[in-house]
Amino acid sequence: MKKPHREHKKHVNKREQLFKQLQSELDIQFQNEKLLKNAFTHSSYVNEHRKKPYEDNERLEFLGDAVLELTVSHYLYKKYPLMSEGDLTKLRAAVVCEPSLVTFANELNFGQYVLLGKGEELTGGRMRPALLADVFEAFVGALFLDQEMEAVLSFLEKVVFPKIDSGAFSHMMDYKSQLQEYVQRQTKGLLEYDILQEKGPAHSKEFISQVSLNGEVLGKGKGKSKKEAEQLAAQMALAALKQHNE
Repeated sequence: MKKPHREHKKHVNKREQLFKQLQSELDIQFQNEKLLKNAFTHSSYVNEHRKKPYEDNERLEFLGDAVLELTVSHYLYKKYPLMSEGDLTKLRAAVVCEPSLVTFANELNFGQYVLLGKGEELTGGRMRPALLADVFEAFVGALFLDQEMEAVLSFLEKVVFPKIDSGAFSHMMDYKSQLQEYVQRQTKGLLEYDILQEKGPAHSKEFISQVSLNGEVLGKGKGKSKKEAEQLAAQMALAALKQHNE
């Protein structure tokens, strides 16, 4: 009759080792390790261990979602002082949306630490995007409760903010606004956009635009609309200015 008890003990020891490994890899030591375990406990696991005092990660996910929104909002607000409220909202949405959170979770191998029920495990729950996104938010919530905002910011500075800086979410961004912002910070010059060429039939037009700063051409762009051509010219100009100032 001792076998189930022995199996359970083995399972618990393995779990403890996993969470020690996770803390080591993240270089974060939780004061209350129960919070860390809760962040990785899926409701299916709790349902299969009703006699044990396990708690799932749903409440931590709720908190982590709010903490992420605030920290990312604050970071974007400081980084882009001239960006409009609408553009900031779009950019934040790109950073905290499910696919982005799944990317962060996968890069940290969070999937291997999740405590899942057998049924959920068999149906591939460990790799389910919604589950991984929830775990990432729950981890942020747990870290906030355990060590407050400073620790969360330190974690995000390693995992999330560098991606914003490197342009991982630039598909959501307005390059003309970014260029204007950069010029305001660096040189205070005057930006001008000109359409150099418009060719092709009405149903398949092509526009070539250039952007200049105080009369000096910085970039050119080609697109199917004036707006697209100007955006691509601004993107090229921004890259050129940043390279020049490095």
